[in-house]
Amino acid sequence: MTTNRDRNCREFFEIIMTLSREIRCCSRDDTICQGLTFQQFIILDAVVREGELAFTDLHRLLSVEKSTTTRMVNPLIRRGLLRRETAMHDSRAATLTATPQGREVHGEAWDCLEGFFDGIVQGIPPGRRNEVLAAIRVFTEAMKRAAAACRCCDESIKESSWSRG
Repeated sequence: MTTNRDRNCREFFEIIMTLSREIRCCSRDDTICQGLTFQQFIILDAVVREGELAFTDLHRLLSVEKSTTTRMVNPLIRRGLLRRETAMHDSRAATLTATPQGREVHGEAWDCLEGFFDGIVQGIPPGRRNEVLAAIRVFTEAMKRAAAACRCCDESIKESSWSRG
């Protein structure tokens, strides 16, 4: 006999499984726009928005190890999109800034991604768009809290951004 709890758990499982499958484009190493992967675009976007971004802040944003952050940033530096400099306040720390070419590529990538995001928006009935966005925010916050409290979750997940809710 299936209980309401079982049905709710199954429904959430299927939703998370579907979300995971549909957002794979955001986690693959395939390029999305302007020769950037989605993760590289996240980095470039954060640096452009901040003007200057400390490497430590980028680690927190990406929720990955320092060596992984370095591995993700290096192609952007090699392409001349970002510049890595020693922080003025601490010679052991590094900051990232966007080059003029990096800002240009960022703008072109945003133009490209607008089509993707517009497609999502168009798939939501106009009168429900704010409601859907609010519900997604509530859902992701609930996932963060549940993952942080889950005894069966891998420790690396608990220490990632999931636990910062």
